[in-house]
Amino acid sequence: QLQLVESGGGLVQPGGSLRLSCAASGFLLDYGVGWFRQAPGKEREGVACISSSGGSTNYADSVKGRFTISRDKAKNTVQLQMNSLKPEDTAVYYCAAHLLKFCVSWDATYKYLSWGQGTQVTVSS
Repeated sequence: QLQLVESGGGLVQPGGSLRLSCAASGFLLDYGVGWFRQAPGKEREGVACISSSGGSTNYADSVKGRFTISRDKAKNTVQLQMNSLKPEDTAVYYCAAHLLKFCVSWDATYKYLSWGQGTQVTVSS
């Protein structure tokens, strides 16, 4: 079974940047990959998704223009570059492998077959 591990979370001031990375035990290029986040007391929500080829991406409206999802095929990883961070971006961030190569219904958690353990992102002054 594909195992995913997130890294790169931390504490950052508003307006700052962080780069999250998702590494896999298996061949991540076989899957679309999504990033989700969950804040205390809230449901897990989709942040972004990238197709297996990297040619198609999707973003939540709340992060468009600030976050960028990308693949490093040589390293078998998927990154989430987060700029202009806001306090409302504070959450545990998870990466997940989609059932398909394309991000069909990308923000639906049931479309994903494997999840990482999450990494905490805190945006605070």
